[in-house]
Amino acid sequence: MSEFLNDIEGHLLLVSTREEGRTAAQRFTTPLYWLTDAQRAEVEGRFEAEYLALARASWQHTAMRAGRLRDEYEARYRNLRRRLLACLLLGGAAAVGVLVRWPA
Repeated sequence: MSEFLNDIEGHLLLVSTREEGRTAAQRFTTPLYWLTDAQRAEVEGRFEAEYLALARASWQHTAMRAGRLRDEYEARYRNLRRRLLACLLLGGAAAVGVLVRWPA
């Protein structure tokens, strides 16, 4: 189910980005009044394609960075967990040692 939701989210993100690309392309070509309709469509198409390529590269960079951060945090968490366990074991051993030597 999670994979299905991720696919839907990815599709919606792509559709949204395409629409943003089209809007940006139209804003870009609006002041270029001398373009013919065919030229305007070609420029808008190229602009939209470049916009999507840049967005995809940004998403990939973000995903790679998130993966590296996840790995770093997991390593740090494992290290902290080991240190906590060592402290608990050491504290427990010290408590047992004190109780054993405690005069009754």
